[in-house]
Amino acid sequence: MTIEELKAAFPKNDALAPAEIEAKAEDLGVSKTSMSLGQSFGLSLMAGAFIAMGAMFFCLVVGDPDLPFAVQRVLGGALFSTGLLLVVTCGAELFTGNTMIVMTAASKRISWGAVLKNWVVVFVGNLIGSLVIVGLVYLSGMTTMNSGIVGETMVSVAAGKMTPDWLTLFAKGIMCNFLVCLAVWIAYASRSIADKMLGILLPIAAFVACGFEHCVANMFFLPMGLLLASFGIAPAGLDPATLSFTGMLYNWSATVPGNIVGGALFVGMMYWAIYHKKNK
Repeated sequence: MTIEELKAAFPKNDALAPAEIEAKAEDLGVSKTSMSLGQSFGLSLMAGAFIAMGAMFFCLVVGDPDLPFAVQRVLGGALFSTGLLLVVTCGAELFTGNTMIVMTAASKRISWGAVLKNWVVVFVGNLIGSLVIVGLVYLSGMTTMNSGIVGETMVSVAAGKMTPDWLTLFAKGIMCNFLVCLAVWIAYASRSIADKMLGILLPIAAFVACGFEHCVANMFFLPMGLLLASFGIAPAGLDPATLSFTGMLYNWSATVPGNIVGGALFVGMMYWAIYHKKNK
């Protein structure tokens, strides 16, 4: 058997090279914007639910006051990566990851209108999927775990996302999706589920542990906190009235554009500028 025949019989198991990832990302931009509205919306619902379940897992860990601060944050971040692992392995459309389809538009393979349409549909789908999990988590009684500390933690997390100044939230949004899209980039390079799991773990753990802002995760954190606060649930020293619907919109007004900058410019367009012209 010749070397060529051996290569054909045994597929490559090493990761894609960076230039190959860029080409794959452009191709994915075409496929993502070519899906029917029903497909795109359905997969967006799934992504919102997946990320919400990762956020739910995070709250369980952070709700343990016996853990040291750094252990809480790193362990919680590692478990939060469950959400993105489900997205990249099970098939789902996530707004923050889809910020990178600007690469395909920059190559003139899709229109900028198609990019905007995809973002709107996916964002709305992610929000609805997240809200379904908010309702199910509340009905499940998970918030009463650990003598109610888990629920109080959810309120505390939400309050902490409504109070920083706008520029701080914007910067946190950039840093978050910089790391998230690098995790997605690694997943594009991976050839097995184990590769994807290990590849996304540290970038996602880093953004969560450092307190950066993910607008889709906040589709769980903020409504969940607001729902519990409306029933008077809050940790000692925190007034439930500090959580509000306007505070939720305020957070998104900074984190959504921050996430777009972090994903579309810091990852997508940066790698497009480096590798697309070389491919040409």
